[in-house]
Amino acid sequence: MIIIMKSNYTPQQLEAVVAAVRAHGLTPHITYGVETAIVAAVGEFHVSSLDPFEVLEGVESVKRISQPFKLGSRQVHPQNTVFPIDGFSVGGEDIVLIAGPCAVESRSQILETAHAVREAGANALRGGVFKPRTSPYSFQGLGEEGLEYLAEAREQTGMPIVVEIMSQTQLELMLNYVDVFQVGARNMQNFNLLRALGETRKTVLLKRGLSATIEELLMSAEYLLAGGNKQVILCERGIRTFETSTRNTTDINAIPVLKHLTHLPVILDPSHATGHADYVAAIARAAIAAGADGLIVEVHPDPAHAVSDGKQSLKPEKFAEMVKQVKAIAEVMGRRIAPIRKSVAVGW
Repeated sequence: MIIIMKSNYTPQQLEAVVAAVRAHGLTPHITYGVETAIVAAVGEFHVSSLDPFEVLEGVESVKRISQPFKLGSRQVHPQNTVFPIDGFSVGGEDIVLIAGPCAVESRSQILETAHAVREAGANALRGGVFKPRTSPYSFQGLGEEGLEYLAEAREQTGMPIVVEIMSQTQLELMLNYVDVFQVGARNMQNFNLLRALGETRKTVLLKRGLSATIEELLMSAEYLLAGGNKQVILCERGIRTFETSTRNTTDINAIPVLKHLTHLPVILDPSHATGHADYVAAIARAAIAAGADGLIVEVHPDPAHAVSDGKQSLKPEKFAEMVKQVKAIAEVMGRRIAPIRKSVAVGW
């Protein structure tokens, strides 16, 4: 349920409400508005009446949260959540661009790509070092060596790094390197991993599962929010359907639906959504027109020889063209591409 305080509530009255919530075995989560505060009481509430909370001083009204996802609901947090990620903000008027290779293959490859995507307008660098591959015989990633290369790329370009985590056993190592944890589609319902990430205070980019519903995606995000991590980004990356002409089917509907249901930022991955570089720019444009808060795109200097997902990776020059296109769409929508950090370390 949500407890809405009066505009003239006092700190003491708010403390009393929080105490009452805890007394009923519920966990309070406070959202401060311009004139009031909202207390979301989350947990199992076995009292049929809301009277115990409605009679408290300073309380304007009490409502049950109709959605199964509580903390991610706009009932609890009506305004968009906006938070900074080392040089830019996500969830506001600015549109963020995350770009880089599917897998970190070598020092020269990731440094070349990092400088290229930054010059084109990317705000953050993506790169996989632990790869969830369908075949156990495929390239599985460079591990900590890859993290070191990414950290060097961050030092040279000023871009934060976005890296996929596959297991909570990798968390201790990755905390020393990573700015944004990416939870891939295969791990969207890895609840032990989500609980562990919920206890961190680093941004988590949560991808929708291959066959997951929008509600299931939001329920997975709830694990992160319930753990106290409020810096969560949702990512639509295409779903599995009967269609075989593309790798997945882009659920463009998911963007406005998610923006309606939740206050969390929503981005789209046109690379996995299509599986083909020829279609990436078109879906990227559609995503921005539909209201996405950003894009995560695979870029590789030599896609033909990439060890992973070369078919869907853009060359740097094609990524630069795509950025110009989505910038034009953003301006039509009254938004802009987030500016890149101006200060950059010594070149490579």
